[in-house]
Amino acid sequence: QVQLQESGGGLVQAGGSLRLSCAISGRSFSTPGMGWFRQAPGKEREFVAALNWSGGSTYYADSVKGRFTISRDSAKNTMYLQMNSLKPDDTAVYYCAAGYRADLWGGNMGFSPKYWGQGTQVTVSS
Repeated sequence: QVQLQESGGGLVQAGGSLRLSCAISGRSFSTPGMGWFRQAPGKEREFVAALNWSGGSTYYADSVKGRFTISRDSAKNTMYLQMNSLKPDDTAVYYCAAGYRADLWGGNMGFSPKYWGQGTQVTVSS
C-alpha cells in the first residue's frame, strides 16, 4: 500500500521561502511519477510540479516556474518542493501525489495521480 506523508508547511512572509517534504512508503512500479498539487480556499485543486522518479525529468506550472524547484532523494524515498519568492497567492493546502504519467498532470488530458497525501498548509502573509 502506497502511503504519502507531507511535512514542512507553515506561515511565511511574502518573499520568503519554505521547503516541503513528502515521504513515500510502499513505492512500486505503479508510482513512477510524483508531484505536488495545491488547493486554495474556494478554488479547485491545481497542479504545481511533478517529476519522473527514475529519470528525474521535471514539470512545472507556469505560475511557479523560476520560483519553485522539485527534487527527490532516492535513498530516502523522499520528494521535496523548494519554494522561493513566495507570494500571498501561493497560500493553499499543498498535496503530495504519486502515480503514472506525471508529465501529463498539468495538462487537460484528464490524467491525474492515483495516490494522495493528506496535505500541508502553506500560508504566505503580505
